[in-house]
Amino acid sequence: MAAYKDEQRGTWYVSFHYYDWTGKNCRKVKRGFKTKREATEWERHFRMKEAADLDMTFEEFVQAYTRDMKPKLKHNTWLTKEHILRTKLLPYFKDKKMRDIRPKDIIQWQNEQISYRDEKGKPYAPTYLKTLQSELSALFNHAVRFYELKSNPVVKAGPLGKGKAEEMLFWTKEEYLKFIEAVKDKPYSYHAFQILYWCGLRVGELLALTSQDIDFDNKVIRITKSYQRLEGKDVITDPKTPKSKRNVSMPDFLCEELKDYIGRLYGILPTDRIFHLTKSFLHHEMTRGAEKAGVKRIRIHDLRHSHVSLLISMGFSAVSIGNRVGHESVDITYRYAHMFPTEQTQMAKLLDEEFKEGAEE
Repeated sequence: MAAYKDEQRGTWYVSFHYYDWTGKNCRKVKRGFKTKREATEWERHFRMKEAADLDMTFEEFVQAYTRDMKPKLKHNTWLTKEHILRTKLLPYFKDKKMRDIRPKDIIQWQNEQISYRDEKGKPYAPTYLKTLQSELSALFNHAVRFYELKSNPVVKAGPLGKGKAEEMLFWTKEEYLKFIEAVKDKPYSYHAFQILYWCGLRVGELLALTSQDIDFDNKVIRITKSYQRLEGKDVITDPKTPKSKRNVSMPDFLCEELKDYIGRLYGILPTDRIFHLTKSFLHHEMTRGAEKAGVKRIRIHDLRHSHVSLLISMGFSAVSIGNRVGHESVDITYRYAHMFPTEQTQMAKLLDEEFKEGAEE
């Protein structure tokens, strides 16, 4: 690859011939580069894009995909994507040419994922299979949109896994009260679970809380960030979605409990996190408390479902609940529709009354 100096402008440019995906010989000129290296790098990237449909391997395309996508994504989002690329996709497809990967190859890969069992004999969850398929399809969609690949073989191969877990577990208020009594012996655990259940926070939002996020005067928890443990380091990121940034009102009893708890944290600064816990510790405490209390074991995230279930049973609308937990109201309605039985009955009753009033006129 050669670059040329534009003596009049003091910049660099490239001028070269290439064959497009139809086999036509084309000439390309690109000017305005500050350095020779920038010019040659642009030509190299251009040629790689043009060759994508012809002879680029899957592994080579992953490198291009990484350069294109990594700068656009949140760090933790990219790490999740990169892990799947490295451990679940590259080992299977890396030496295959992008143009040669057919739907039958995708189906064979799907069947391998379905057949997988870990050391305990457990398969991948349907939701995880769906995630793997989505990442593979996203990569091929990128190749179709920007690198002249003719079509996405993942789409033709058909779906894998399920987007939603089959069962949504939650505790009733009575079950939760039995559980929380069983973990009162550990203040860290007790107060963390109290916030998760009575305020419906995500666990990352809980672990990111600092003392200045708790407004005791207005009895509000301000959600502005989320905690992640990435590559062995504590990382604070933006919340999951823009709507996740919100103020959550606390019940009086919880406000008093947190005021007492934070007041006993020695030397804590306004910017210090108030829960130096790990997710694995909370998982352990969930198991310990559930066994001691004699209630079914649920996931940490299911405390959030339990909070929503409680609010629904108290008669709050999907809009109000969505604002509190940082979800769109349509998501609340869709995910928890089976928990709104009385609304359908009330609708039918009011429609019946409307009909009768019209008939009497």
